[in-house]
Amino acid sequence: MNILEIAENLYLIDLPQKIEGFRKFISSWVIKDENKAVLVDVGPASTIPKLLESLKYLEIEHVEYILLTHIHLDHGGGIAEILKKFPESKVVVHEKGVRHLLNPEKLWEASKVALGDIAEVYGKPEGIGEERVHNDRVEFAGEEIEIVETPGHAAHHQSYVFGEFLFIGEAAGVHMPLKNDYYLRPATPRKFIFEIAYNSLEKLKELGSRRVCFAHFGFKRDSIEIIEKAMKQLRLWVDTIYDIACRRDFEGEEQILRQAREELLEKDRRFSRYYLLDEDIKKREDFFIDNSLRGILDYVFTNYCEP
Repeated sequence: MNILEIAENLYLIDLPQKIEGFRKFISSWVIKDENKAVLVDVGPASTIPKLLESLKYLEIEHVEYILLTHIHLDHGGGIAEILKKFPESKVVVHEKGVRHLLNPEKLWEASKVALGDIAEVYGKPEGIGEERVHNDRVEFAGEEIEIVETPGHAAHHQSYVFGEFLFIGEAAGVHMPLKNDYYLRPATPRKFIFEIAYNSLEKLKELGSRRVCFAHFGFKRDSIEIIEKAMKQLRLWVDTIYDIACRRDFEGEEQILRQAREELLEKDRRFSRYYLLDEDIKKREDFFIDNSLRGILDYVFTNYCEP
């Protein structure tokens, strides 16, 4: 059973996929109160059986709310399946994501373009009824859950605060715990806008010190520390790619991306922990590192490089 108890009544569920290296990557968070729970993200359709098995092990009989940080397949692709098991559940999602939950056809087509065969492994999402969407105050176990809009990784990305815990989605990128250390990299989409992503990190920093719950993957005790590192990292990636793409004589996108990766692995202390990852996880990261670099390069080309 891939369940890790983080704190009393807070659990991290690992949802590995049937792809090399896709372990300790996709997850669902469970906030428990006796036999009731709130879920933060549910993962793709492919691993809903594993999530349901974990909830049964935790003796969860009722899921009051499902909080989606965003609607990408690896976070909300299995939402329709989980709602079949818990028909009383309400889904909390940014208003910009609602239409894609009701009719996920465009989301599915875009996911196949962005992810290729990975999307097929995740599974095709099903639509949900509009009555399942909750757009009012969220309270659980006598405490309000604060919703914080954090666009950047996606225009509809939002984070959640429950007590001392901050469920950060991908606002601060992708985290991988290592022995006495950790790996961190930005998660920047093709339609990346630096100022929006950076402002979201500033907003999260203003919340004060919290315990951070990543979507990808794991847990850190000090949100301010990790957010400051993510801000510094994001600036470094943008500055490095700008320097290579706009100021030096590198020709072609692939050459720029290769050079940027090489330099960032030297300059970025947290990203350089790539070399400590297991070989299968490195292969997984290679795909997503490339996506993140391309997102930043598109931003740099659009805003700063002369034609």
